[in-house]
Amino acid sequence: MVRPSSNLNNPESADYRSPPPYQQTHGMNGNVPPQASHNSLPPPNSEGPGVYMMGYHPARPPHLQPSPVSSASSKSGPSPQPPPYQLQPQQQQQRPVSQHSLHPQFPSNPQHPSNSHHPSNMQQPSNLQSVHNKNKQPLPGLAVEQVRVTPDQNQNVKPHGGPASVASQSVASKQHHEQQRLTHEQFRAALQMVVSPGDPRVNLDQFMKIGEGSTGTVCIAVNRTTGRQVAVKKMDLRKQQRRELLFNEVVIMRDYHHPNIVEMYDSFLVQDELWVVMEFLEGGALTDIVTHARMDEEQIATVCKQCLKALAYLHSQGVIHRDIKSDSILLAADGRVKLSDFGFCAQVSQELPKRKSLVGTPYWMSPEVISRLPYGPEVDIWSLGIMVIEMVDGEPPFFNEPPLQAMRRIRDMPPPKLKNTHKVSPRLHNFLERMLVRDPAQRATATDLLQDPFLRQAGSPALLVPLMRGARHSNC
Repeated sequence: MVRPSSNLNNPESADYRSPPPYQQTHGMNGNVPPQASHNSLPPPNSEGPGVYMMGYHPARPPHLQPSPVSSASSKSGPSPQPPPYQLQPQQQQQRPVSQHSLHPQFPSNPQHPSNSHHPSNMQQPSNLQSVHNKNKQPLPGLAVEQVRVTPDQNQNVKPHGGPASVASQSVASKQHHEQQRLTHEQFRAALQMVVSPGDPRVNLDQFMKIGEGSTGTVCIAVNRTTGRQVAVKKMDLRKQQRRELLFNEVVIMRDYHHPNIVEMYDSFLVQDELWVVMEFLEGGALTDIVTHARMDEEQIATVCKQCLKALAYLHSQGVIHRDIKSDSILLAADGRVKLSDFGFCAQVSQELPKRKSLVGTPYWMSPEVISRLPYGPEVDIWSLGIMVIEMVDGEPPFFNEPPLQAMRRIRDMPPPKLKNTHKVSPRLHNFLERMLVRDPAQRATATDLLQDPFLRQAGSPALLVPLMRGARHSNC
């Protein structure tokens, strides 16, 4: 089964009317869903997703790879890369991935789409992915800008096809290309201000490509000075749907440092490519483990504790990740867990304490994000709860359903539960319930969860090494 993609980003829509706030009357998780009709989901509008995960971990088999939802368009059928979110004839369902911006439109029919509409062909986001995750793409901002076409008052008047008309079209075309050229140069100049000068190839050699996406490639290289391997993400500026989102990953990774966050060493502009040099994590993504191995509770607690440390740090700095899932968690050879993929992150402050953009990967998105209600760091906690379900069940809830149908269920139904609740301890069950709370105000914070009794059984990162070996063997 292919994993769905994540990352919905879209500008606010003037016509958007959010559903009424959640009504919570039955305990902490409030089983009364928001009173919103099936057709009340707002049209996708997003700020725009960011660059995809590092993606230098081994690729997963095609039937286990997620497919992205892109904000490019909602048309069905083939489209240029990065393609928009499309529901196509059923194949093996793909795992979702986060993308720059999600532009699929919610169908007005609340009925479950036919089995022929599966997100098996979601295209990659602008994020670079490893060979193994080639088809995994995040849902970019789920917000397709509504294009309203008004009738042309002169639609019955045939345009004059004389020389003057041809000349004017030629001039207009040249002006358009000139405007694009200037825009590209201006963006390049702005990006130049946040990257380092010089050519990274002076200090790096032995480049070997290990991943390729619609907007660039991922390589490993050797630092001549230290002799250490590094990962190099190369992103073509001209192929980015939302070029400004490149700043997200560069600035966040440059300015925020933590033992459980992937370390960025440097960034450069090489002609029309942004090169991001970062640490190489041989262990791959957590996704490889959850799809090929069964984790015990001690290992789950070990992963959760390290993830929560990273989130507690980011949230204390006013940063929301907005795309937490197993694909965004990378592991070092010694089992250390690191958070990656900062293309969809957002900054909050006292002046702007909440966000409303539809951003993330559908199956991991919280109810308030899907409902376009104001949200804060609490969305990362919900997504982490879904990731816990991944580690127990091997996949997120509603994974067999098309992304848009799954989003409706998340929005309208009580919080999802484990498939086999009786197989987990009460401590794990209670830990999960503290994260999957519909009311964001009642959801536990990362700092609170670090004190949860379940995490007392967390061990050293070395506990995860056997899982990585097993996943590597399964991929062979």
